Amino acid sequence: MRIPSVHELKERLSTLFPDYPFSLFTEPARRVCEYLREKKVRGDLTEIKKEDLDKLLIHYFKDYISPNLRRVINGTGVIVHTNLGRAPLSKDLITYLTEIALYYSNLEFDLKEGKRGSRYSHVEELLLELTGAEAGLVVNNNAGAVLISLNTLAKGREVIVSRGELVEIGGSFRIPEVMEWAGCYLKEVGTTNKTHLYDYERAINENTALLLKVHKSNYAIVGFTKEIPVEELVTLGKRYHIPVMEDLGSGSLIDFSKYGLPKEPTVQESIKKGVDIVTFSGDKLLGGPQAGIILGKKELVEKIRKNPLNRAIRIDKLTLASLEATLRLYRDEKKAIEHIPVLRMILENPETTKKRAKKLLILLSKISPNLKVTLVKTIAKTGGGALPLLDIPSYGVALRWKGLSAKELQRLLRNQSPPIIGIIEEDHFIIDARCLFENDLKEIKESLTRLSHELETST
Repeated sequence: MRIPSVHELKERLSTLFPDYPFSLFTEPARRVCEYLREKKVRGDLTEIKKEDLDKLLIHYFKDYISPNLRRVINGTGVIVHTNLGRAPLSKDLITYLTEIALYYSNLEFDLKEGKRGSRYSHVEELLLELTGAEAGLVVNNNAGAVLISLNTLAKGREVIVSRGELVEIGGSFRIPEVMEWAGCYLKEVGTTNKTHLYDYERAINENTALLLKVHKSNYAIVGFTKEIPVEELVTLGKRYHIPVMEDLGSGSLIDFSKYGLPKEPTVQESIKKGVDIVTFSGDKLLGGPQAGIILGKKELVEKIRKNPLNRAIRIDKLTLASLEATLRLYRDEKKAIEHIPVLRMILENPETTKKRAKKLLILLSKISPNLKVTLVKTIAKTGGGALPLLDIPSYGVALRWKGLSAKELQRLLRNQSPPIIGIIEEDHFIIDARCLFENDLKEIKESLTRLSHELETST
Protein backbone atom coordinates (compact mmCIF):
# COMPACT_ATOMS: atom_id res chain seq x y z
CA MET A 1 0.00 0.00 0.00
CA ARG A 2 1.41 3.39 -1.04
CA ILE A 3 1.41 6.31 1.38
CA PRO A 4 0.52 9.61 -0.35
CA SER A 5 3.38 12.06 -0.85
CA VAL A 6 3.63 15.33 1.05
CA HIS A 7 2.75 17.23 -2.12
CA GLU A 8 -0.35 15.09 -2.68
CA LEU A 9 -1.49 15.71 0.86
CA LYS A 10 -0.89 19.44 0.46
CA GLU A 11 -3.05 19.40 -2.66
CA ARG A 12 -5.82 17.68 -0.71
CA LEU A 13 -5.50 20.19 2.14
CA SER A 14 -5.83 23.05 -0.34
CA THR A 15 -9.17 21.56 -1.39
CA LEU A 16 -10.33 21.12 2.20
CA PHE A 17 -9.15 24.60 3.25
CA PRO A 18 -9.30 26.78 0.11
CA ASP A 19 -8.97 30.07 2.04
CA TYR A 20 -5.45 29.30 3.34
CA PRO A 21 -2.15 29.78 1.47
CA PHE A 22 -0.62 26.63 -0.03
CA SER A 23 2.65 27.12 1.89
CA LEU A 24 0.79 26.64 5.19
CA PHE A 25 0.03 22.99 4.38
CA THR A 26 3.62 21.69 4.29
CA GLU A 27 4.11 20.95 7.99
CA PRO A 28 0.70 19.32 8.66
CA ALA A 29 1.13 17.20 5.49
CA ARG A 30 4.54 16.03 6.77
CA ARG A 31 3.04 15.14 10.14
CA VAL A 32 0.30 13.07 8.52
CA CYS A 33 2.91 11.27 6.37
CA GLU A 34 4.97 10.50 9.46
CA TYR A 35 1.92 9.21 11.33
CA LEU A 36 0.94 6.92 8.43
CA ARG A 37 4.49 5.58 8.03
CA GLU A 38 4.69 4.72 11.74
CA LYS A 39 1.37 2.85 11.51
CA LYS A 40 2.56 0.97 8.43
CA VAL A 41 5.83 -0.06 10.12
CA ARG A 42 3.85 -1.40 13.11
CA GLY A 43 1.60 -3.33 10.74
CA ASP A 44 -1.50 -1.35 11.80
CA LEU A 45 -2.17 0.09 8.35
CA THR A 46 -3.50 -2.00 5.46
CA GLU A 47 -5.57 0.57 3.58
CA ILE A 48 -6.34 4.30 3.67
CA LYS A 49 -9.91 5.30 3.06
CA LYS A 50 -10.46 8.76 1.59
CA GLU A 51 -12.78 9.85 4.42
CA ASP A 52 -10.29 8.61 7.07
CA LEU A 53 -7.45 10.46 5.36
CA ASP A 54 -9.52 13.65 5.25
CA LYS A 55 -10.24 13.34 8.98
CA LEU A 56 -6.51 12.99 9.66
CA LEU A 57 -5.66 15.99 7.48
CA ILE A 58 -8.33 18.14 9.11
CA HIS A 59 -7.21 17.12 12.61
CA TYR A 60 -3.50 17.79 11.99
CA PHE A 61 -4.13 21.07 10.15
CA LYS A 62 -6.43 22.44 12.85
CA ASP A 63 -3.92 21.40 15.49
CA TYR A 64 -1.13 23.12 13.51
CA ILE A 65 -2.94 26.48 13.24
CA SER A 66 -4.28 26.45 16.81
CA PRO A 67 -2.48 28.61 19.41
CA ASN A 68 -0.23 26.73 21.83
CA LEU A 69 -1.42 28.79 24.79
CA ARG A 70 -5.13 28.07 25.14
CA ARG A 71 -7.95 28.54 27.56
CA VAL A 72 -8.77 25.44 29.62
CA ILE A 73 -11.61 24.56 31.98
CA ASN A 74 -10.30 24.11 35.51
CA GLY A 75 -12.22 21.30 37.19
CA THR A 76 -9.43 20.41 39.62
CA GLY A 77 -10.67 22.44 42.58
CA VAL A 78 -7.25 24.13 42.84
CA ILE A 79 -8.00 27.85 42.67
CA VAL A 80 -4.57 29.37 42.03
CA HIS A 81 -3.36 26.53 39.81
CA THR A 82 0.26 27.23 38.88
CA ASN A 83 0.05 24.92 35.85
CA LEU A 84 -3.23 26.36 34.59
CA GLY A 85 -2.38 30.05 34.46
CA ARG A 86 -2.64 30.90 38.17
CA ALA A 87 -5.17 33.67 38.89
CA PRO A 88 -7.89 34.29 36.32
CA LEU A 89 -8.39 38.04 35.92
CA SER A 90 -11.50 40.06 36.60
CA LYS A 91 -13.87 40.71 33.68
CA ASP A 92 -13.91 44.37 34.70
CA LEU A 93 -10.40 44.95 33.42
CA ILE A 94 -10.69 43.28 29.99
CA THR A 95 -12.08 46.35 28.15
CA TYR A 96 -9.40 48.54 29.71
CA LEU A 97 -6.67 46.00 28.91
CA THR A 98 -7.85 45.72 25.30
CA GLU A 99 -7.69 49.50 24.88
CA ILE A 100 -4.13 49.65 26.26
CA ALA A 101 -3.07 46.75 23.99
CA LEU A 102 -4.79 48.06 20.85
CA TYR A 103 -3.65 51.69 20.97
CA TYR A 104 -0.77 53.81 22.26
CA SER A 105 -0.65 54.69 25.96
CA ASN A 106 1.11 57.03 28.38
CA LEU A 107 3.27 54.16 29.66
CA GLU A 108 6.31 56.36 30.25
CA PHE A 109 4.90 59.80 29.46
CA ASP A 110 3.78 62.34 32.06
CA LEU A 111 0.61 63.89 30.61
CA LYS A 112 0.61 66.76 33.14
CA GLU A 113 4.21 67.80 32.56
CA GLY A 114 4.44 66.81 28.89
CA LYS A 115 7.71 64.93 29.39
CA ARG A 116 9.10 61.46 30.04
CA GLY A 117 7.52 59.78 33.04
CA SER A 118 7.85 56.54 35.01
CA ARG A 119 5.87 53.39 34.26
CA TYR A 120 5.78 52.59 37.96
CA SER A 121 3.76 55.71 38.79
CA HIS A 122 0.60 54.10 37.38
CA VAL A 123 0.43 51.64 40.27
CA GLU A 124 2.71 53.07 42.95
CA GLU A 125 0.20 55.59 44.32
CA LEU A 126 -2.47 52.88 44.48
CA LEU A 127 -0.13 50.53 46.34
CA LEU A 128 0.81 53.22 48.86
CA GLU A 129 -2.85 54.14 49.38
CA LEU A 130 -3.84 50.52 50.01
CA THR A 131 -0.91 49.51 52.23
CA GLY A 132 0.48 52.62 53.92
CA ALA A 133 3.98 52.01 52.54
CA GLU A 134 6.33 54.94 51.83
CA ALA A 135 7.32 53.76 48.34
CA GLY A 136 6.73 50.94 45.90
CA LEU A 137 8.17 49.23 42.86
CA VAL A 138 6.79 46.51 40.61
CA VAL A 139 8.80 43.92 38.61
CA ASN A 140 7.89 40.87 36.53
CA ASN A 141 7.49 38.31 39.35
CA ASN A 142 8.14 37.80 43.04
CA ALA A 143 11.34 35.80 42.51
CA GLY A 144 12.60 38.87 40.63
CA ALA A 145 11.44 41.11 43.47
CA VAL A 146 13.35 39.04 46.04
CA LEU A 147 16.42 38.80 43.80
CA ILE A 148 16.76 42.53 43.08
CA SER A 149 16.04 43.48 46.71
CA LEU A 150 18.73 41.15 48.06
CA ASN A 151 21.18 42.18 45.35
CA THR A 152 20.67 45.88 46.12
CA LEU A 153 20.67 45.73 49.89
CA ALA A 154 23.07 42.88 50.67
CA LYS A 155 25.45 42.16 47.77
CA GLY A 156 28.77 40.92 49.12
CA ARG A 157 27.42 40.77 52.68
CA GLU A 158 25.50 38.41 54.97
CA VAL A 159 21.74 37.90 55.21
CA ILE A 160 20.44 36.20 58.35
CA VAL A 161 17.46 33.86 57.90
CA SER A 162 15.88 31.10 59.98
CA ARG A 163 16.69 27.58 58.82
CA GLY A 164 12.96 26.75 58.93
CA GLU A 165 12.28 29.46 56.33
CA LEU A 166 14.65 28.28 53.60
CA VAL A 167 11.75 27.41 51.36
CA GLU A 168 11.60 26.06 47.84
CA ILE A 169 9.10 27.75 45.53
CA GLY A 170 7.68 26.54 42.20
CA GLY A 171 10.04 25.23 39.54
CA SER A 172 12.59 24.08 42.18
CA PHE A 173 13.78 27.64 42.89
CA ARG A 174 15.12 27.81 46.42
CA ILE A 175 15.75 30.80 48.67
CA PRO A 176 19.44 29.87 49.23
CA GLU A 177 20.00 29.73 45.45
CA VAL A 178 18.21 33.05 44.88
CA MET A 179 20.46 34.55 47.56
CA GLU A 180 23.55 33.11 45.89
CA TRP A 181 22.62 34.63 42.52
CA ALA A 182 21.90 37.93 44.30
CA GLY A 183 25.54 37.94 45.41
CA CYS A 184 24.93 37.81 49.14
CA TYR A 185 25.89 35.25 51.76
CA LEU A 186 23.36 33.12 53.62
CA LYS A 187 23.67 32.96 57.39
CA GLU A 188 21.35 30.22 58.68
CA VAL A 189 20.18 30.40 62.28
CA GLY A 190 18.07 28.17 64.51
CA THR A 191 16.77 24.74 63.58
CA THR A 192 14.10 23.49 61.19
CA ASN A 193 11.35 23.63 63.83
CA LYS A 194 12.63 26.23 66.32
CA THR A 195 14.36 29.57 65.98
CA HIS A 196 14.77 32.04 68.85
CA LEU A 197 15.46 35.76 68.82
CA TYR A 198 18.87 35.16 70.38
CA ASP A 199 19.77 32.99 67.36
CA TYR A 200 19.46 36.08 65.14
CA GLU A 201 21.25 38.35 67.61
CA ARG A 202 24.21 36.00 68.08
CA ALA A 203 24.68 35.84 64.30
CA ILE A 204 24.85 39.62 63.81
CA ASN A 205 28.31 40.96 62.98
CA GLU A 206 29.91 43.85 61.08
CA ASN A 207 29.18 42.09 57.77
CA THR A 208 25.43 41.65 58.38
CA ALA A 209 23.39 43.56 55.80
CA LEU A 210 19.87 42.27 56.30
CA LEU A 211 17.53 40.26 58.51
CA LEU A 212 15.24 38.23 56.23
CA LYS A 213 11.91 36.65 57.15
CA VAL A 214 10.31 34.31 54.61
CA HIS A 215 6.63 33.49 55.06
CA LYS A 216 6.07 29.73 54.89
CA SER A 217 3.11 30.16 52.55
CA ASN A 218 3.44 26.79 50.78
CA TYR A 219 3.87 24.50 53.81
CA ALA A 220 3.48 24.45 57.59
CA ILE A 221 5.50 23.13 60.50
CA VAL A 222 3.30 22.03 63.41
CA GLY A 223 3.97 20.63 66.85
CA PHE A 224 7.09 21.57 68.83
CA THR A 225 7.83 24.80 66.97
CA LYS A 226 8.82 28.41 67.46
CA GLU A 227 9.38 31.27 65.05
CA ILE A 228 10.05 34.91 65.72
CA PRO A 229 7.23 37.38 65.00
CA VAL A 230 8.27 39.98 62.46
CA GLU A 231 7.77 42.86 64.92
CA GLU A 232 10.46 41.37 67.18
CA LEU A 233 12.84 41.18 64.22
CA VAL A 234 12.07 44.82 63.44
CA THR A 235 12.94 45.81 67.03
CA LEU A 236 16.17 43.83 66.81
CA GLY A 237 17.01 45.37 63.45
CA LYS A 238 16.51 48.90 64.78
CA ARG A 239 18.77 48.17 67.74
CA TYR A 240 21.61 47.20 65.40
CA HIS A 241 20.64 49.54 62.51
CA ILE A 242 20.01 46.59 60.18
CA PRO A 243 17.04 46.62 57.77
CA VAL A 244 14.43 43.85 57.93
CA MET A 245 12.99 42.34 54.76
CA GLU A 246 9.95 40.08 54.64
CA ASP A 247 9.02 37.93 51.67
CA LEU A 248 5.29 37.23 51.99
CA GLY A 249 5.22 35.00 48.91
CA SER A 250 1.56 35.07 47.95
CA GLY A 251 0.77 38.30 49.73
CA SER A 252 -2.76 39.41 50.60
CA LEU A 253 -4.53 42.74 50.94
CA ILE A 254 -7.52 41.34 52.84
CA ASP A 255 -7.66 39.61 56.20
CA PHE A 256 -9.10 36.16 55.48
CA SER A 257 -9.63 35.47 59.18
CA LYS A 258 -12.55 37.96 59.11
CA TYR A 259 -14.33 35.45 56.88
CA GLY A 260 -13.67 32.40 59.08
CA LEU A 261 -10.50 31.22 57.30
CA PRO A 262 -7.00 30.72 58.77
CA LYS A 263 -5.05 33.88 59.45
CA GLU A 264 -2.76 34.93 56.62
CA PRO A 265 -0.52 37.98 57.23
CA THR A 266 -1.55 40.97 55.13
CA VAL A 267 0.79 43.36 53.41
CA GLN A 268 -0.67 46.25 55.43
CA GLU A 269 0.17 44.49 58.70
CA SER A 270 3.79 43.95 57.68
CA ILE A 271 4.18 47.61 56.71
CA LYS A 272 2.50 48.77 59.95
CA LYS A 273 4.86 46.59 62.00
CA GLY A 274 7.80 48.50 60.55
CA VAL A 275 9.25 46.01 58.05
CA ASP A 276 11.67 47.92 55.81
CA ILE A 277 11.07 45.93 52.59
CA VAL A 278 8.10 43.66 51.82
CA THR A 279 7.88 41.53 48.68
CA PHE A 280 4.93 39.50 47.35
CA SER A 281 3.25 38.16 44.19
CA GLY A 282 0.56 39.84 42.14
CA ASP A 283 -0.98 36.66 40.71
CA LYS A 284 -1.79 34.58 43.76
CA LEU A 285 -3.92 35.75 46.69
CA LEU A 286 -3.94 39.25 45.21
CA GLY A 287 -5.79 37.80 42.21
CA GLY A 288 -4.02 39.86 39.55
CA PRO A 289 -1.42 39.24 36.83
CA GLN A 290 2.01 37.73 37.39
CA ALA A 291 4.09 40.45 39.03
CA GLY A 292 6.51 40.99 41.89
CA ILE A 293 5.64 43.86 44.21
CA ILE A 294 8.22 45.60 46.40
CA LEU A 295 7.02 47.97 49.15
CA GLY A 296 8.69 49.67 52.05
CA LYS A 297 10.89 52.52 53.18
CA LYS A 298 11.43 55.16 50.49
CA GLU A 299 15.21 55.29 50.81
CA LEU A 300 15.58 51.54 50.30
CA VAL A 301 12.99 51.26 47.50
CA GLU A 302 14.77 54.07 45.62
CA LYS A 303 18.05 52.16 45.86
CA ILE A 304 16.35 49.06 44.45
CA ARG A 305 14.74 51.13 41.69
CA LYS A 306 18.18 52.36 40.55
CA ASN A 307 19.67 48.85 40.35
CA PRO A 308 20.55 48.09 36.67
CA LEU A 309 18.91 44.68 37.15
CA ASN A 310 15.58 46.50 37.30
CA ARG A 311 15.74 47.03 33.53
CA ALA A 312 15.98 43.28 32.95
CA ILE A 313 13.01 42.34 35.14
CA ARG A 314 10.75 45.34 34.64
CA ILE A 315 7.01 44.94 34.20
CA ASP A 316 5.44 45.29 30.72
CA LYS A 317 2.48 47.53 29.83
CA LEU A 318 -0.19 44.81 29.66
CA THR A 319 0.78 43.39 33.05
CA LEU A 320 0.92 46.91 34.45
CA ALA A 321 -2.58 47.69 33.12
CA SER A 322 -3.95 44.44 34.57
CA LEU A 323 -2.35 45.10 37.94
CA GLU A 324 -3.67 48.67 38.09
CA ALA A 325 -7.23 47.56 37.30
CA THR A 326 -7.01 44.80 39.94
CA LEU A 327 -5.66 47.16 42.61
CA ARG A 328 -8.42 49.69 41.94
CA LEU A 329 -10.98 47.05 42.95
CA TYR A 330 -9.35 46.80 46.39
CA ARG A 331 -10.47 50.32 47.26
CA ASP A 332 -13.79 48.63 48.11
CA GLU A 333 -13.18 45.24 49.76
CA LYS A 334 -16.73 44.04 49.09
CA LYS A 335 -16.35 44.89 45.40
CA ALA A 336 -12.95 43.16 45.30
CA ILE A 337 -14.44 39.93 46.68
CA GLU A 338 -17.31 40.05 44.20
CA HIS A 339 -15.23 40.82 41.10
CA ILE A 340 -11.79 39.23 41.63
CA PRO A 341 -12.24 35.53 40.72
CA VAL A 342 -9.63 34.17 43.17
CA LEU A 343 -11.23 35.91 46.15
CA ARG A 344 -14.72 34.87 45.08
CA MET A 345 -13.68 31.23 44.70
CA ILE A 346 -11.87 31.09 48.04
CA LEU A 347 -14.72 32.70 49.99
CA GLU A 348 -17.68 31.21 48.11
CA ASN A 349 -20.26 29.47 50.31
CA PRO A 350 -20.16 25.67 49.72
CA GLU A 351 -23.92 25.73 49.08
CA THR A 352 -23.36 28.06 46.12
CA THR A 353 -20.76 25.64 44.76
CA LYS A 354 -23.22 22.78 45.31
CA LYS A 355 -25.87 24.56 43.22
CA ARG A 356 -23.38 24.98 40.38
CA ALA A 357 -22.41 21.29 40.59
CA LYS A 358 -26.10 20.27 40.53
CA LYS A 359 -26.66 22.44 37.47
CA LEU A 360 -23.76 20.71 35.72
CA LEU A 361 -25.12 17.31 36.81
CA ILE A 362 -28.49 18.05 35.18
CA LEU A 363 -26.84 19.22 31.96
CA LEU A 364 -24.77 16.02 31.70
CA SER A 365 -27.32 13.48 32.91
CA LYS A 366 -29.10 12.95 29.57
CA ILE A 367 -26.14 12.96 27.19
CA SER A 368 -25.74 9.19 26.88
CA PRO A 369 -26.83 6.00 28.66
CA ASN A 370 -23.12 5.12 28.73
CA LEU A 371 -22.33 8.16 30.89
CA LYS A 372 -23.02 7.90 34.60
CA VAL A 373 -22.84 11.16 36.56
CA THR A 374 -22.97 11.59 40.34
CA LEU A 375 -22.88 14.59 42.65
CA VAL A 376 -19.93 14.26 45.05
CA LYS A 377 -18.43 16.16 47.96
CA THR A 378 -14.88 17.32 47.28
CA ILE A 379 -12.11 19.31 48.92
CA ALA A 380 -10.82 22.36 47.05
CA LYS A 381 -7.44 23.99 47.67
CA THR A 382 -6.21 27.55 47.42
CA GLY A 383 -3.08 26.50 45.50
CA GLY A 384 -0.26 28.80 44.45
CA GLY A 385 1.64 28.08 47.65
CA ALA A 386 -0.96 29.88 49.79
CA LEU A 387 -2.95 28.71 52.83
CA PRO A 388 -1.50 25.17 52.62
CA LEU A 389 -3.55 23.77 55.52
CA LEU A 390 -6.88 25.11 54.27
CA ASP A 391 -9.33 22.48 53.04
CA ILE A 392 -12.23 24.23 51.30
CA PRO A 393 -15.48 22.18 51.34
CA SER A 394 -16.65 21.88 47.76
CA TYR A 395 -18.79 19.87 45.37
CA GLY A 396 -18.26 18.32 41.98
CA VAL A 397 -19.60 15.86 39.44
CA ALA A 398 -18.07 12.38 39.15
CA LEU A 399 -18.10 10.91 35.62
CA ARG A 400 -17.92 7.26 34.64
CA TRP A 401 -18.14 6.19 30.97
CA LYS A 402 -19.04 2.59 30.23
CA GLY A 403 -16.12 0.78 28.62
CA LEU A 404 -13.60 3.54 29.43
CA SER A 405 -11.19 3.83 32.32
CA ALA A 406 -11.03 7.11 34.21
CA LYS A 407 -7.57 7.73 32.74
CA GLU A 408 -8.84 7.24 29.21
CA LEU A 409 -11.77 9.58 29.83
CA GLN A 410 -9.35 12.10 31.31
CA ARG A 411 -7.22 11.95 28.16
CA LEU A 412 -10.22 12.36 25.84
CA LEU A 413 -11.53 15.36 27.76
CA ARG A 414 -8.07 16.90 27.85
CA ASN A 415 -8.12 16.84 24.04
CA GLN A 416 -11.45 18.65 23.76
CA SER A 417 -11.80 22.30 22.81
CA PRO A 418 -11.52 23.85 25.30
CA PRO A 419 -9.63 21.13 27.22
CA ILE A 420 -11.35 20.00 30.43
CA ILE A 421 -8.91 19.36 33.29
CA GLY A 422 -10.13 17.43 36.33
CA ILE A 423 -8.97 14.85 38.85
CA ILE A 424 -9.27 11.07 39.20
CA GLU A 425 -10.55 9.42 42.37
CA GLU A 426 -11.59 5.76 42.69
CA ASP A 427 -11.71 5.30 38.92
CA HIS A 428 -14.03 8.29 38.46
CA PHE A 429 -13.17 11.46 36.57
CA ILE A 430 -14.24 14.35 38.80
CA ILE A 431 -14.97 17.92 37.76
CA ASP A 432 -14.87 20.12 40.87
CA ALA A 433 -17.36 22.99 40.50
CA ARG A 434 -15.59 25.60 42.66
CA CYS A 435 -13.35 26.96 39.89
CA LEU A 436 -15.95 26.76 37.12
CA PHE A 437 -17.30 29.87 35.41
CA GLU A 438 -20.93 30.00 34.29
CA ASN A 439 -20.13 29.51 30.59
CA ASP A 440 -17.92 26.50 31.47
CA LEU A 441 -21.02 24.45 32.24
CA LYS A 442 -22.44 24.76 28.74
CA GLU A 443 -19.06 24.02 27.15
CA ILE A 444 -18.55 20.91 29.29
CA LYS A 445 -21.94 19.65 28.11
CA GLU A 446 -21.07 20.40 24.47
CA SER A 447 -17.71 18.63 24.77
CA LEU A 448 -19.24 15.50 26.30
CA THR A 449 -22.01 15.53 23.68
CA ARG A 450 -19.38 15.63 20.92
CA LEU A 451 -17.38 12.92 22.65
CA SER A 452 -20.48 10.76 22.96
CA HIS A 453 -21.13 11.07 19.23
CA GLU A 454 -17.50 10.22 18.41
CA LEU A 455 -17.47 7.17 20.68
CA GLU A 456 -20.80 5.82 19.51
CA THR A 457 -20.04 6.24 15.79
CA SER A 458 -16.67 4.54 16.17
CA THR A 459 -18.17 1.36 17.65
